[in-house]
Order: sequence, then C-alpha cells, then structure tokens
Amino acid sequence: MKFTAMKFTTMMSAVFCVALMSAGTSLASTGAPPPTGDEGLAQRAVHEVRMYPYYGIFDDVNIRVADGTVHLTGEVSQPVKKGDLGRIMARIPGVTAVDNDLRVAPLSRFDDQLRVQVANTLYRDPFLARYAMGAQPPIHILVDNGHITLEGVVRTDADKQVAGMRANQAMSFGTVTNNLRVEQPARKN
Repeated sequence: MKFTAMKFTTMMSAVFCVALMSAGTSLASTGAPPPTGDEGLAQRAVHEVRMYPYYGIFDDVNIRVADGTVHLTGEVSQPVKKGDLGRIMARIPGVTAVDNDLRVAPLSRFDDQLRVQVANTLYRDPFLARYAMGAQPPIHILVDNGHITLEGVVRTDADKQVAGMRANQAMSFGTVTNNLRVEQPARKN
C-alpha cells in the first residue's frame, strides 16, 4: 500500500475509531473511578488529541498538566492543527489555562513529499510493518527543511535501529535524528 498524506490520514482515522471503541469497552469494564485532578485532566487531554481527526504520524504532541494548566509542546505539520488543539484543550472541563507551545513545521511541498517517502519506507518494511497496524502508529515522522526526526515509542532497541536506518535510506541527503524511545531496552550484563 502506498501512502499519500490524505489517504493515510483518512485510513488512520477510520482504524483509530474502531480501536478506540474497543479500548473504550475494555476501560469501562474495569470499574475503576476516573482519575481526578491534574492526572485526570492529562488523561482527558491525551484522549482529545487522539480523537482529533487530523492528528497523525506527521505530528507529535506532548502534554503536561500542572495546576489545571495544560502545556502543549511538540510539533504539528499544519498551522490549523495548533489552533484547533489549543481550543480543544480549553474546552475540557477543569482546565484553567492552555499554554500552547506547539511548533508548526515549515510549510513546504518538499518536506511533505519527504514525510510520505519516509512513512512508506518505514511502514512497508517487513520488520517494522507491525507498527502500522494500530490506530495511531507509534512512530512519528517530523520533517523540518529536509531534516527528519523520529519521535515515539518502539518495542526494542533493534526496532529503533532499523527505523533509523530506514529513515536514512529514504533520503539522499540530510540528517535523521532518532528520538524513538524503547519500551523493552536490552538488558546490560
């Protein structure tokens, strides 16, 4: 399957809705009371970002909540996303303020093409294809004037290394910064 920015976003939104519905049922069955305070606001803010239909692998939003203030950091690929996410956070009950420090990536046709090229290379790789299965693939591809940064979470050190190598192979020049975090780091003997 070849990704284009529009097709990929539409496909990922549809898959995400199905995954969210099944996740919602499993959360509802736990019987645990919903978290309150800043922890509850943070969980709600994360949920709202994930529900935002234009949030995808070319965006990386980090959320921190302190004393009712939601702090947004990271990068989005379109200016409208920054504004939308700020307004969405402000509408969450209990939020007293929003500090929207999201960076908007430079608008560039070249960067857009590079994003799609790297996404195709990563998610078509047999070793990494399992990461494309989720509603919100965990590897986010940020491009700024030809510089690629990988953000997100992978399972193993090997997955991180392969993702970095594939991202490097997708471009003929420039640099790749691999900021992927590893869930199961290799044990040191």
